[in-house]
Amino acid sequence: MKNLNINISKNEFNEAFLSVLDELDKRYIVLYGGAGSSKSYSTVQILIYLIIKEKIFNLLVVRNTGRSNRDSTFALLKQIISKWSLYKYFKINTSDMRITCLLNGNEIIFQGLDDVEKIKSITFSKGELTDIWIEEASEILESDFNQLDIRLRGSLTKKHIFLTFNPIDVNHWLKKRFIDEKRDDAYIHHSTYKNNRFLDDEYIKLLESYKISDPYYYNVYCLGLWGVLGNTVFDANKISKRLQIIKQPLKVGFFLFSYTGQKISDIKWVDDVNGYISLYQLPTELNYCIGGDTAGEGSDYFVGQVLDQYGNEVACLRHQMDSDLYTKQMYCLGKYYNNALIAIETNYDLFPIKELQRLGYLNMYVRQEYDTALNKYKSAYGFTTTSKTRPLILNHLIELVRDNTELFNDKLTLEEMLTFVRNEKGRMEAKNGAHDDLVMALAIAHEALSQVKPYKEKKVAIEDEDDKKSSLEYWG
Repeated sequence: MKNLNINISKNEFNEAFLSVLDELDKRYIVLYGGAGSSKSYSTVQILIYLIIKEKIFNLLVVRNTGRSNRDSTFALLKQIISKWSLYKYFKINTSDMRITCLLNGNEIIFQGLDDVEKIKSITFSKGELTDIWIEEASEILESDFNQLDIRLRGSLTKKHIFLTFNPIDVNHWLKKRFIDEKRDDAYIHHSTYKNNRFLDDEYIKLLESYKISDPYYYNVYCLGLWGVLGNTVFDANKISKRLQIIKQPLKVGFFLFSYTGQKISDIKWVDDVNGYISLYQLPTELNYCIGGDTAGEGSDYFVGQVLDQYGNEVACLRHQMDSDLYTKQMYCLGKYYNNALIAIETNYDLFPIKELQRLGYLNMYVRQEYDTALNKYKSAYGFTTTSKTRPLILNHLIELVRDNTELFNDKLTLEEMLTFVRNEKGRMEAKNGAHDDLVMALAIAHEALSQVKPYKEKKVAIEDEDDKKSSLEYWG
């Protein structure tokens, strides 16, 4: 950094955080991860740089309570100002916790959300509020964040909200709002202790010691993974380990097709980073099945989980859409994966099954149900979730997660498993505020595998020994 006679070497920074300076066209700068990653320290370094560099840069530093600022954010700013020998360029009012840059008049004010009225009445000596830093953002309510977001307005300068926090709960509003959503106005930065080249060995050993003694603390504060508050029915440790090594989808997008009202044709895959279908493995000669969960009874998403004949999760559809559009995408997805067997839950929405029949897609899961009028069992398309079938398919999925986590590839699905718990009555369900669409569709898909005939290589005998070869055949 060079400003007037001020020179700060890049060696003072952890390199992993220098990328933040290239992302200041975004409104939201989200820095989250494990303990000891230097996310707060690096944020303060960047803020001091901007306070000196920018003509107008007035910063509000916020924590859940005002008192917590004094020994954390305020102390950290003073520490780095002193370390960089910049005290002569700043006026620091300790009693009011106000810092003024004497070079340009930019100011830093510290407040807690326990005194909202003070935040509403904050004024700066020069210009408007331009930036907010929310330290330990996971401690504040989303409604408080919204008030801060509204407070940051004006067209004279680019506005920023910096958020720093540990990922304490996979069901937290911060994850839903910034990590899960694909936002053009947010820069997401994840870090762990491994990004901090200044960290001492003793502290590293302390963090790593939690691997056995406290798995939750290890996952959140050492690995920087989203934690689980409460007991999930799935093996949280196995899921957390899997989340560390899964790869990004090979493709993300959706299907385009021609539709005459009677049939679907000219199916084409479209790559789109904002698409709602993730492909983890492209179709091969194997046979496939798709489990489907429709949006109903509190669920917001239509979901399709694609498995190959060995149970590997090869694709996932998840989107908020109308039932007819969902059905057409499931039709295309089924065709794309070798006319995959489709098993869609029929409890709340019969339209997808009936529409697939009308479109001529007949490779569907067949259930046996008892017809009281005829006093006998009959066959019907689709999967019905009942008090008997639900625990059966879920317990099978729990076993698979425990013994074969390598089968699962979708990040959102694995994270949804972490919020799938037993309620006070012992029923397995999504935690309050979470979803179960991906879990249920996956459980249905694994149940449907029983009706998928395997693709095998069949030896074909040929009389001419010189022409002997093997040919491939589809079973089913």
